[in-house]
Amino acid sequence: MPVRPVRPLVLSLAFVVAALSACSDTSTNLAAGTGQNMSLSFSGRAPVPVSGAMSVASAQTDTLVQASGSDTLRITSVGIVLRKIELERISVPVVCDSTPEASACEELRLGPQLVNVPLAPGAQTALAVVIDSGSYASVQFKIHKPGNDSLDLAFKAANPDFANVSIRVTGTFDGVPFTYTSTLDQEQEYEFVPPLVVDASGSSTNLTIRLDVSTWFRVGGTGAVIDPSTANPGGANEGAVKGNIKHSVKAFRDENHDGDEHNG
Repeated sequence: MPVRPVRPLVLSLAFVVAALSACSDTSTNLAAGTGQNMSLSFSGRAPVPVSGAMSVASAQTDTLVQASGSDTLRITSVGIVLRKIELERISVPVVCDSTPEASACEELRLGPQLVNVPLAPGAQTALAVVIDSGSYASVQFKIHKPGNDSLDLAFKAANPDFANVSIRVTGTFDGVPFTYTSTLDQEQEYEFVPPLVVDASGSSTNLTIRLDVSTWFRVGGTGAVIDPSTANPGGANEGAVKGNIKHSVKAFRDENHDGDEHNG
């Protein structure tokens, strides 16, 4: 499933109430306004260890440890700012209730939120929402550097560590503490193959968005770990780590909340 950049994207693990855009549809593809329960979860690592030169050591605490040769990277916290999370419906032929624009047929619109990405195995539920039943083609979101509109200004006042950055990671590299920050401002869309179907039975659906942090600070092909301090703005590895982050995203139905797309 490819991740393709399309619009600016923002992610968040805060426990929040989503402001949903109301939309009704009389097509056979959607049951208008049926109100099905859905949870949105996040995961910070793939369900199996990364193979090759780098090993991923699971811990009871929310910590990710990676080793390559004589280097050891220990990540203890990952925060990321998301401005918008949207689910895009399939084949909406009619005008939605609130606005004639097609974007009104997307749900789960969120303002800037701070997501504390879980590093322990599995997925953690961030919020519960009610959406229309039907089929959804993709999830769209933006990793967001807060700007100067009213919502962003309020967010920065509440989260001063993220006033000028979209991502903040802390930990140690070979025992030396580091703080990695990024100004990445990237809109992305992840397509569901097959489409995500929310049926009208009333049963709950869980969608997991996984940001595989274990791939962020590694050299492609060799598996060698990258010193995060060399990836800060202006650093030699800034571009490489930004690219890794962009390609670390997957989204999938995950009813057992284990962060594994292969067993539902």
